[in-house]
This record gives sequence, C-alpha cells and structure tokens, in this order.
Amino acid sequence: MRSHYCGQLNETLVDQTVTLCGWVHRRRDHGGVIFLDMRDRDGIAQVVVDPDTAEAFANADRCRNEFVLRIVGRVRPRPEGTQNPNMPTGMIEVLAKEVEILNTAATPPFQLDEHGKVGEEVRLKHRYIDLRRPEMLDKLRLRSRISHSVRAFLEGQGFLDIETPILTRATPEGARDYLVPSRTHAGSFFALPQSPQLFKQLLMVSGFDRYYQIAKCFRDEDLRADRQPEFTQIDLEASFVDEDEIMGITESMIRQLFQEVLEVELPEFPRMPYSEAMSRYGSDKPDLRIPLELVDVDDLMAQVDFKVFSGPAKAEDGRVAALKVPGGAELSRKLIDEYTKFVGIYGAKGLAWIKVNERAKGLEGLQSPIVKFMENVIDELLERLDAQDGDIIFFGADKARVVNEALGALRVKLGEDLDLYTQAWAPLWVVDFPMFEDDGSARMQALHHPFTAPSCDVAALKADPAQALSRAYDMVLNGTELGGGSIRIHDQEMQRVVLEVLGIDQAEAEEKFGFLLDALKYGAPPHGGLAFGLDRLVMLMTGARTIREVIAFPKTQSAACLMTDAPGTVSGEQLKELNIRLRAKAKPEAAE
Repeated sequence: MRSHYCGQLNETLVDQTVTLCGWVHRRRDHGGVIFLDMRDRDGIAQVVVDPDTAEAFANADRCRNEFVLRIVGRVRPRPEGTQNPNMPTGMIEVLAKEVEILNTAATPPFQLDEHGKVGEEVRLKHRYIDLRRPEMLDKLRLRSRISHSVRAFLEGQGFLDIETPILTRATPEGARDYLVPSRTHAGSFFALPQSPQLFKQLLMVSGFDRYYQIAKCFRDEDLRADRQPEFTQIDLEASFVDEDEIMGITESMIRQLFQEVLEVELPEFPRMPYSEAMSRYGSDKPDLRIPLELVDVDDLMAQVDFKVFSGPAKAEDGRVAALKVPGGAELSRKLIDEYTKFVGIYGAKGLAWIKVNERAKGLEGLQSPIVKFMENVIDELLERLDAQDGDIIFFGADKARVVNEALGALRVKLGEDLDLYTQAWAPLWVVDFPMFEDDGSARMQALHHPFTAPSCDVAALKADPAQALSRAYDMVLNGTELGGGSIRIHDQEMQRVVLEVLGIDQAEAEEKFGFLLDALKYGAPPHGGLAFGLDRLVMLMTGARTIREVIAFPKTQSAACLMTDAPGTVSGEQLKELNIRLRAKAKPEAAE
C-alpha cells in the first residue's frame, strides 16, 4: 500500500510520486491550504493539500488527529523560509494528489506531544496510543537493534540459540515462583522459570558446548524501577571455560554492542573484589562515575567517648565509615535534614556530619554538634580524609550492613543531586564474591545460587565454609548490575558438600533438582556462563528512567496490566477443571 515510509523522504526524491500510509500527527488549515503532518514508525512528513484537488481536499478537511490515511503525492522542496533543518524531512514536503481515509479515530485520551501532562497510569491503560510516540518507537527500535547485535555476535562465537521450557518445576533461585496449576495432574503445579539456569547446565552435560537464548524469565517479587514480574535475559553458557574466558567473551560483546548501536567506545573494564567494593562504595554495584568513597574510621572512633560511634566501632559486626564531599560545606541544614531522612530508609538511625570551614583553626574551624566528642582524634581524622576547607564529612555508624546500604545510597544520591559525574560510562567487573551469606535464618544461604562453584577445594570448603569465595562475577555499568554469572559446579562431591552447607539434605535435593544431580553423574564438563538483563541494558543505552519505558507492554509497580486488566478472575468451571477451590475472604472484625 505504500512506496516509502514517511521518515525516508528527502531531497533525492524531489519530483517523484510517492505513496505514504500512516497517522495524522497534526492538522493545520492555513488560509484554505491544509497541512497534514503524517506519521509512521520511521518519522513525520509534511503533506500539503490544496483546493485544486477537490476530492483530496474534502477528505483532508474531514481529517482529525490519529486518523489513518493513505496519501499519494509529489515530493517537492519546501518554499524558502519554511524549511526545518532540525527535522530529517524538513527540507521537502509532499503535494497530495490523493487523500484516502483508511480509518477514522476517536479523540485519543491524551495528545502524543502532551504525554507529560498525564499520569503513567493513563499511558499504560492506553499503551497502544503511548507506543505511537516517536520517543517510544525509537526506544523499541533500539531494543531490536541491540537484540540483533547480540545474536550476531554470539552466533559468530559459535553459540547455538536453543529454547528452554517455560512450564517447569519450582527450584530455589532466590525469589517466589509464579505457579501454574496442572489440569492433568490434580494438585500439582508447574512453575514459570526464574531463569533457564538448570536447563542450560543440562545442555552443557548434553555436549552442546556453547548455548545462548534471549529468554523470558519470571519472578514474583516486590517491584521497583528496574524490576518487572516478567523480564528478558540474554542468557549464555559454555563448556571447558574459566572465568577469564567467559568475562572476555561477554565484555567483547558489550563493547561491540555499544560501538555498533551508540558509536561509543567504552573505557577499560577494571576488576574489583566484592570486599573492596563494599568497603569503598558500600555496594556490590558501585557507580564509578561518582568520585566519592567511604573511608573506614573504626580504629579512630573506638577511642572516642561517644557510644554512638564507639559502640559500632568495637562491635564484631559493626562499622563506622566516613564520606567526604568536597565543597559540601555549602549544603544547607534543611538539605542535610533531608539526607538524614533519606538514609533512614536504609535503617540508619541518623546522619552525623562535620563541616570543615577553616581547618587551620582546629576545632574552632569545624561546625558540627559531634566535634566536642572527638577532640582526641579529630586531627588524625581530617588527615586520613584529606579534608579541605569547604568540605563536609558524613558519618555512618551501625551494623556494617546498615552503614554500607545507607552511605552507599547517600553517595549515589549526592552524585545525582550535585552532578558529580566525571564520565559518561563507567563499566566494572565485581569478582571474588562470598560463597555464602548469613541472612539471619537458621541456615546459610547461597549468595548467588546453589550451583555456583567455590574457588577452594572440598576440604577447605568443609573446614571453613563462611570464608569461602565463589567463582562468580558481575558486570556493572553506571551503578547498575547489567549481568551476573559464575563457573558452575560440575563435580558430584562438590555439589553434595555445597548443598550440605546450605542445610539441604539428600531428600530435599532430590525433590527440588534431582534431575540435575543425576546428570552430574554422567560426565558433566567444566562449564560456566552469564546472564544479562536485556531490559536494564536497553534502559541504560536509551537513557530511560525505568525499564517500563523500554518494554512494549509492561506491568505496573503492583504487577498489574492496566491495559488488559490482568490479573483477572476466572470462572468457577475453569477452577473446577484445575481442582482448585478459592477460600472465601475473611470478613473484617467489627469495631469494638
């Protein structure tokens, strides 16, 4: 029905007849001449309809925004003074010979160029309208280019695109499963995969050597800007590799992707141990664009007569850290109070601070309600932090976890608020993660998953599992975890010991993932892999605020689809087929 897309028109087509199909982006009537801005997925072209073409003019006069049209006309240069060099098609226009109305349109719930004036709920309810915006088209077009580039790279590296099941069984991977009741197996449930983890390991046992998949994954967890109940992974696994090879392959892939799609040469990917990242930045995904670091001051604060500091400094699981902000002494008390509330979100009981006004004057040159408690260590503190006039120092004192989360988040917020970024892109590999973590439950938990290989042998793991490091690695970009992976356990004995440390006995192991344990008996090769979050990657590369902006039909923060009203109720007959009976909601108790 068309000869060209609107955005393809340019001066090389002058005097040629073209046929366009699309939507009316805007209609203008200028003294008897009608101008239609025609829009399709490639861009906008200006169409001129004059009264000399009576039928075309009559149809154009009926047109309103979002009508669907087919236009036949001649490309001509725009008159002098009406050209728009900021628009790809701004040097030409189409003089219409035919205007065919393919469909009318009701007045849309919002104008595409006024989307910012309506709430996100309205845009998600009418997502098919929202997706017509050029900005949304550009984001999804770039997403398609990213997927194509990834596929081409991995195919070139010998990886095979293999699909894995969506209906599977529940396995322990760190979040709640979405469950699907089985009609043919009464009382039993499938689970939607949190990742293809076990299946891709089985593919390695099967001898496929190099696998990849752009896979749908599902996790029933609390949502935020970079989470959705269903999301997409760039998933890959390879046999007979070590950490360096997997990291080398995936780093090359990301470098090539940025070069092809954004024409950006990413800087060096440094490697940083997990312990260093937590110590210096309070996070295992630090944003290296921000030149602020946490500094340990436990040894100094253990000497002060101020229990708020000395208590955590002396505690085995405590930490006292300082965060210096150059030039931060100009921050108002109101803003400092806001930062105090902010760190409270992360469990901090307060936010101590010192403003360095004139360091040469000693205590008199410092402004803070806590300085009087620190006279015996203040000089050494300022020296350790290299504090200069005009700086402010923030302190965190609590359990190490609370200090890391609070000051780590404050560091990022200060970077945003004060625009402290030193570069556009800052990639990083975080390595040497702990094998296990103590989350306060009765047994230890795997920091990644139970199939991650430790960096020690079986004897060392048995002797001191709490000190074991894993062969895991995360790729971080601008403070966002792009992807994570590990070398997997391929040895039966090592897998058995790891499960023992996790408190998973043989019966439970057989019930949850016996098929993988069986497979390890039959010649499993050394293997490892990595999974990237495609949605997060696209979010970063497009500059979007949330991953909802780069997913065609996303869910809300409450895991609902406003457009389709999902999730919804089902009929009693459907429930009966599934052998499910809903329990009536408990009535609220009457007020006494």
